[in-house]
Amino acid sequence: MPASLLACLRRRWLALLCMAALVVGLPVGCAVLEHKERELLFRIEPGNASWYSGLPSSVQEFELQPKSFKAGQSIHGWWWPAERANAPAILYLHGVRWNLTGQLFRIQQLQALGYSVLAIDYRGFGQSHGDLPSETTVYEDARVAWERFTLLQPDANKRLIYGHSLGGAVAIDLAAELGQTAAKKRAPVPARGLVIESTFTSLADVATAMANTSLPVRWLLSQKFDSIDKIAGINMPLLVVHGLDDRYVPPRFSEQLFNAAVEPKRLLLVPGASHNNSMSRGGQTYRKALDSLIQPTPPAQVAGPAVSRRAQES
Repeated sequence: MPASLLACLRRRWLALLCMAALVVGLPVGCAVLEHKERELLFRIEPGNASWYSGLPSSVQEFELQPKSFKAGQSIHGWWWPAERANAPAILYLHGVRWNLTGQLFRIQQLQALGYSVLAIDYRGFGQSHGDLPSETTVYEDARVAWERFTLLQPDANKRLIYGHSLGGAVAIDLAAELGQTAAKKRAPVPARGLVIESTFTSLADVATAMANTSLPVRWLLSQKFDSIDKIAGINMPLLVVHGLDDRYVPPRFSEQLFNAAVEPKRLLLVPGASHNNSMSRGGQTYRKALDSLIQPTPPAQVAGPAVSRRAQES
């Protein structure tokens, strides 16, 4: 089969799944369809990423097994402390397909910027043990990781939550819960800010865009990841980053999330950056935007590198 056709089919997997759901019908087996949906969504690659060359000696590996997990389930993670003692720390939540070994290049960039980084694999990814992930379980895993994160960096003003791609939806869910809980208790929010990169408004929105379909995708999906409905409730400073050359998730979704969020917030659109390299392409602009979240009074907004409105919407 030609490579171009394979690529086209991969981009239309969700539309094909939805059509199958309509043809087969609900009585045949919702559980089977949901399982297939999750397989196609997370697309877990076994083993190490091909570009992984080993873990730096300063990275500490750990396992988390809370009482709420079933027997045999666990979360594998990395803690990479910064060279400077008591440096600000980032909870890193990755997207689909690649486990931590495929994320090391981005984690390494964050650590090189002077941040300690705690990163986890969701159950079912990498060395974490568990069943096929779902929206519910990745949210649970982020909360388990957060508990460990607060012990490693006890200063709330030195904690950042970071999510890339689908990990951005996981990060928004976590931040919204933390922010709303703090508001109910009239207590300070337990994190200095949230960073989301190359992410989307909802899974249905990005699936519809990628598959170029008019099917009622939102009503057929069991996995929602409706970030647009949660972003206003995070109650903490926000940095939204997106590469203007992202061919997987359109930058307009980050703009929509930014518009739905409340102040203080920042939007950094990186010219020439793809789905995966906004951090490296953004350079000092990215670094300054990230560092400003840790400052006592971050400015209300940053537009990033000078780009025209037409370029932002492309």
